[in-house]
Amino acid sequence: MSDNNSSQAPGRQYASSPCMAHEVDPTYFDPLGVDPEQARDVARWRKAERTRLRDARMKLSVDERRVISERLSHHLGNFLTAHFGDLAGRVFSAYWPIKGEPDLRPLMADLHARGVKVALPLVEQKASPLVFRRWTPETHMVRGDWNIPVPPPEAEAVLPDITLAPVVGWDKEGYRLGYGGGYFDRTLAALSPRPFSIGIGFEAAHLATIFPQPHDIGLDVILTEAGVRTSA
Repeated sequence: MSDNNSSQAPGRQYASSPCMAHEVDPTYFDPLGVDPEQARDVARWRKAERTRLRDARMKLSVDERRVISERLSHHLGNFLTAHFGDLAGRVFSAYWPIKGEPDLRPLMADLHARGVKVALPLVEQKASPLVFRRWTPETHMVRGDWNIPVPPPEAEAVLPDITLAPVVGWDKEGYRLGYGGGYFDRTLAALSPRPFSIGIGFEAAHLATIFPQPHDIGLDVILTEAGVRTSA
């Protein structure tokens, strides 16, 4: 992922109130011109947007989420075939859905059946890059960080060629609003070569900008139930 201030000119600083962040012209935002006050305003704005967007998706019915997940799986499958061809033998990192995220587990099982090495990310150490363990439909899952099911310690450790990133919010520059822990950006920065990153989110989670900061890493592509929404 991963995955551009106030109308005062030379300093280009945010208004002091975080509630003004949404009024900033995204084209006038300088992601490298960050000062402490600006960073605090962005952090407060992102926290409020996370809450708003997560509440909105949790209000979707089970059937609505199922339809969105099916459409996303269809678009993702087509995208993978068009851009990578036969993925047999390659490592594809997905995610285990939580908190109303799109459920792509049927696609994970299908990719596994086609010889793809499916993996899941997990936190082994706080404030460190994620690690990836091999997953199959028969994997006995255990509880990991945030109580998320993850493959057990004895599962094969792998490095992904392609990785999915669930997004809370997204913009058309390819940046994602995540959960705020910084794990995904930290992971992309640490991996070499960097995996191809695909953001997965709801069409309704589109934002004019996430006000990217120097530590944010843009994603290679973002997909929603409407299809490919942005591409690097």
